[in-house]
Amino acid sequence: MSVANLNVKRPSIADASPFSKPYQPFGALVDIFYSHDDEIIVDGPAGTGKSRAILEKMHLIASKYDGARLLMVRKTRESLTQSAMVTFETKVIPSSNNVVWRTTEQEYRYANGSKIVVGGMDKSSKIMSTDYDFIYPQEVTELAEGEYEDLTTRCRNGIVPYQQILSDCNPGPATSWVKRRFDEGKAKRIQSTHKDNPSLWDYITHDWTPAGVSYLRKLNNLTGVRLKRLAKGEWVSAEGVVYTDWSSDVHLVDRFEIPKEWRRICTIDFGFTNPFVCQWWALNQDDDMFLYREIYMTRRTVKSHAQQINELNKRPDGETDYIEAYVCDHDAEDRATLEEMGIWPTPADKAISVGLEKVTNRLKDKKLFVLRDSLVEPDQALVDAYKPIQTLDEFDMYVWPDRGTKEMPVAANNHGMDGMRYGVMYVDTYSHNGGIFA
Repeated sequence: MSVANLNVKRPSIADASPFSKPYQPFGALVDIFYSHDDEIIVDGPAGTGKSRAILEKMHLIASKYDGARLLMVRKTRESLTQSAMVTFETKVIPSSNNVVWRTTEQEYRYANGSKIVVGGMDKSSKIMSTDYDFIYPQEVTELAEGEYEDLTTRCRNGIVPYQQILSDCNPGPATSWVKRRFDEGKAKRIQSTHKDNPSLWDYITHDWTPAGVSYLRKLNNLTGVRLKRLAKGEWVSAEGVVYTDWSSDVHLVDRFEIPKEWRRICTIDFGFTNPFVCQWWALNQDDDMFLYREIYMTRRTVKSHAQQINELNKRPDGETDYIEAYVCDHDAEDRATLEEMGIWPTPADKAISVGLEKVTNRLKDKKLFVLRDSLVEPDQALVDAYKPIQTLDEFDMYVWPDRGTKEMPVAANNHGMDGMRYGVMYVDTYSHNGGIFA
């Protein structure tokens, strides 16, 4: 039975159990169910149960109030499929006979007429054309503040006695608009901790469960800014980042169809234990660079990667995209494998200092961009280890050494950064504007 059929009560030690059914919130997460504030932001380290609690509240509201309209939203619709929707379908409503998924309408429909609509801000016209009683923006730090404020204007359906936008996130940079919003009192803040998750903390014994010990050990093995954010729940900015001009508000852009006539290159940084990275870059007539597709994967052979690269170059119309160059790292054996698979590598210019300067200049001049959802598939091993799973994740982890010198960045979290540098060095040499093609 779900929390939707209960009057949620504050748990006591006597009835607490990590595996109790129906769902039982603990600690700070109980406040999620009691709070009727217009805006709430739930933040905390990874794995505290934030999303599960909010999804349970959505199910509770949809079940209790006939004809209610709720919205589950993220920056892109695609990212919800592997995140909130999985939790909702496998943990919140797996045994419910009163909820049906409607693919055409992209909504969960309840027997009492309530609906939970699923959408992304990358295709916002549909979700912004109607009103809701409750809105859940998952990982709200992905949104621009203007997008979030647009969502707040849609909380006015009037079926539920209170209208609410309830967000969650892991902490991000100290300068984030999300932190500023609750610091200024515009949104109520609920801070979750690992002790709020009964699979990690036993409320009966007052001690960590075996799963909790293992999970916290994994988080505490993280380094730098990821340790502070994901393990400790701190809003901190990375110190000594190499590309200080990178801004997700400027350089991370919504997906668009790449015109067929644009130049295309691939860059490859070999790896097996470390990620193998292949980036697809498209160039417009001004040689602005757009990362539009990416493989970022460990524990696969170069031959397997080459097969996937060849398949990904095929278009739905049966034609194959022309790749001007595959700009590669210098490993002779791996390059030979690519050649066997019909991929002819161009050796990368690996001059680090010059490359760093050229990437920096492109970021300053707004001539390098990353398209959202460029990752072909996530590497579950990297996901489970809370390591970067794509080039996008490396920007605020690619840093100078602590000793203050800026001669050479730390050789970690740099696999996508290296591939990007290879691409910039190639494009700035073979460009339409001042290079060999001029």
